[in-house]
Amino acid sequence: MKTLVIVESPSKAKTIEKYLGKDYHVISSKGHIRDLPPDELGVDIEASFEPKFTLMRGKEKVVQQIKEEARNKPVLLASDMDREGEAIAWHLAQILSLSDQETNRVLFSEITEKAIKAAIKRPLRINRSKVEAQFARRILDRLVGYQISPFLWKVIQVKSLSAGRVQSVALRFICDLEEKILTFVPEEYWKFKARFLCEKMQGELETALVSVDGVSLEKQPIRNVQDAMKIEEEILKSSFAVRSVEEKVINRKPPAPFITSTLQQEASNRLGFSVSRTMKVAQELYEGLETKDGPLAFITYMRTDSNRISEEALEAAKLYITEHFGESHSKTQRYGKNKANTQDAHEAIRPTYPDVDPQKAEKMLSADQAKLYRLIWSRFMASQMIPAVYRQTKIKIEDIEQGCYTFEAEGARCVEEGYEKVYPPTSKEKDLSVVPVAGTPASLSHFEKAQNFTTPPARFTEASLVKKLEKEGIGRPSTYASIIHTLLERHYAYREQKSLVPTFLGMIVNHFMSDFFPKIIQAKFTASMEENLDKVEEGEENWKEAIQRFYSDFEPTLLKLKEKTLTKSLNWLFSTNLPCKENEKHTLILKMGRFGPYLRCEACDKNYSISEKAKIIFRQNQAEIYGETVLENSKEVVAIGRACPKCGGDLVERQGRYGKFIACSNYPKCKYTENVDEKVAAKCPKCGADVVRKKSKRGRTFFACKNNAYNGGTCDFFSWYEPTEEKCPQCGQTMVLKKGRSGEESIVCESCARTTRIAKKTK
Repeated sequence: MKTLVIVESPSKAKTIEKYLGKDYHVISSKGHIRDLPPDELGVDIEASFEPKFTLMRGKEKVVQQIKEEARNKPVLLASDMDREGEAIAWHLAQILSLSDQETNRVLFSEITEKAIKAAIKRPLRINRSKVEAQFARRILDRLVGYQISPFLWKVIQVKSLSAGRVQSVALRFICDLEEKILTFVPEEYWKFKARFLCEKMQGELETALVSVDGVSLEKQPIRNVQDAMKIEEEILKSSFAVRSVEEKVINRKPPAPFITSTLQQEASNRLGFSVSRTMKVAQELYEGLETKDGPLAFITYMRTDSNRISEEALEAAKLYITEHFGESHSKTQRYGKNKANTQDAHEAIRPTYPDVDPQKAEKMLSADQAKLYRLIWSRFMASQMIPAVYRQTKIKIEDIEQGCYTFEAEGARCVEEGYEKVYPPTSKEKDLSVVPVAGTPASLSHFEKAQNFTTPPARFTEASLVKKLEKEGIGRPSTYASIIHTLLERHYAYREQKSLVPTFLGMIVNHFMSDFFPKIIQAKFTASMEENLDKVEEGEENWKEAIQRFYSDFEPTLLKLKEKTLTKSLNWLFSTNLPCKENEKHTLILKMGRFGPYLRCEACDKNYSISEKAKIIFRQNQAEIYGETVLENSKEVVAIGRACPKCGGDLVERQGRYGKFIACSNYPKCKYTENVDEKVAAKCPKCGADVVRKKSKRGRTFFACKNNAYNGGTCDFFSWYEPTEEKCPQCGQTMVLKKGRSGEESIVCESCARTTRIAKKTK
């Protein structure tokens, strides 16, 4: 009789079945099978928050197949090893009527033959504490989202809005930072640079003025041109000498191997990957790919907050480093738990086979997979190597007469690369390999002063937001990608280059939450709740008691808001700092309508739409609006620089009820319209310009270069299939994405018909 093994994903099922052989049959649940119902709260608050789990839509056939396959067979549950995976295992056990006392739970952090066979031999019981921790998170998120969102709809009147327990805190971080940027007042300061000729040094020594009369310019900057000119005058009259030369050797320790949050941050900083892109590619590397030597999984489980490395992996790293860099470069490092709540059954993110280096791997991987694998492999190997050794130098030069002006030059020279052989730093330091002798003269050869102004704080990137969330204890590594995705999908924020910028709507939603649910969006409160949920997972806290404590704080605010809504005393109107376009004596009022916020002049009876890129600061009942505010008696319009093919008028981009579209500016005389071209990720294989998704007159989708003749360009690239960033390993042509009738996606070369891999089935 075969043993049935149930995993989460179909691709993983194929790989594992090949490893286990003929005595096992491996099938997939395709993720979660049960959840709280989508059309009701699904939580009985009066019955101690008892959840009502129902079969998810579209999972009926999957569950039926699982039940049929499991009939009269022993069953092993091998879903992922995080909270979500444990909950999936519990739900599977429930639909299959498996006992809580059965040892049917299989855990592994890497998809290798050895790891899987070892896990199969040592099945465990389902971890009830971990399951209850997932219940608690899911119920809390439902209580907040399901009960706050209707008030958002009533007040802001946009049905697509939602509030979330963790997403609202992340939105607050972004909006608070934006307010600091908007209210930032630049301050003048002056910087001074000098170049000196010193004995025993070839060329000039570049320095910066760091102190005047013993006072650091960092602590007390020069704030005006008069003082700057006085300093310049005195320096040009002075003679200088080398006051001191300080040299010391410093060891730079190798970084720890990746956990989820650090991988997300480094992939963003070094590769330019978004958090969701990083997790998607990491999932592919973890689940395994078909290679000429059979299925191969490249990395360990990617949702982890543990730095632990198995002894087997440590030994494999040591062998590789010794063979390729010499035994002197190897230094075994054991990393323990980095937090009290870390699940140390997990390992750090590392290559499953350390001897498969990036050069070998890239022949089997797509471009994105190869980049991320190189990053993970390099970081892991670096963690097992000796420190990098630098000789750090600091040279101080002062005026001889009074010692009023101190200039400094700093640099560092690498003495031993150590781990940086495989994981080099992102920036290089100034090399001061030849230094002057203290007490010798220094001749001023060049001096310059420069006026500067302080700059506002930088906006969050995805990497820095993840770092902030982690530092504040908000959310957990596995949730960061979905938090950012939700903020972007709900149009609460948008990307501007690498920065995350709040939209006008996002700032209004944040003010709503601050106004009515201030405690919910407090970082300390949310972090405290996360700690309580971690205690539930560790078996130190009852999950229903943890929810009750939260709800005791939450319910009174909810009831007050409900009362205001019923009595219609909730009137969200704000006077603004903007004058009416028709009559500047009148100021506009910010109101909420069925399409969201808009501006109104009560005196002129005119309404004005607002750009989503406008910014707002609330001060009691006053709303100060900045930036790209659109004051037009119609929906927002943006000229696109093309003529209308019907009448020759200017084409503009408009915001309609169902999104953006292109129309003629001579409407209603001319009713020409067209869809807004949607840009795809890949660049044109012929000229490198953007590729856009378009529709033919018959409604069929096609892809064309934006630099085509229609837009005044010369490129003739055209394809019925979406081009990808992958190149065919056989002929070097750009590969395209094709979809079959059953929804399966494949990446294919149109020149030689080579198919490299099959993607997941589309929804």
